[in-house]
Amino acid sequence: MEVRAEAKYIRISPRKVAIILDQLRGKDAAAAVTMLSFLPQKAADKVLRVLRSAIANAKNNYHLPEAGLYISRAIVGGGPMLKRFQPVSRGRAHPIKKRSSHITVCVSERAAAAKGAKK
Repeated sequence: MEVRAEAKYIRISPRKVAIILDQLRGKDAAAAVTMLSFLPQKAADKVLRVLRSAIANAKNNYHLPEAGLYISRAIVGGGPMLKRFQPVSRGRAHPIKKRSSHITVCVSERAAAAKGAKK
């Protein structure tokens, strides 16, 4: 069973979040939480909150053991942009796009853990 958590309209560029998510896919959930807590990037804190939410959803709503969870899907999509303009010389203006992200993290139970739980 795949359990998901989302965070929408996060004020950080999707490219920065994607770098963090690429390191997480397929890892155990507990190992990913430990790894994210030590990464220095701002995006790691945002992804950590979503991952903890997905783990809590699996534990409380579906009664899945926390030890058997792994990250099955982790995706980031672009949210709406705040468009601003920076005045420059000769009466011109350069556009500034302040990007936002929608982060989705899905956790699933490992096959070996699922077989052991059913027996």
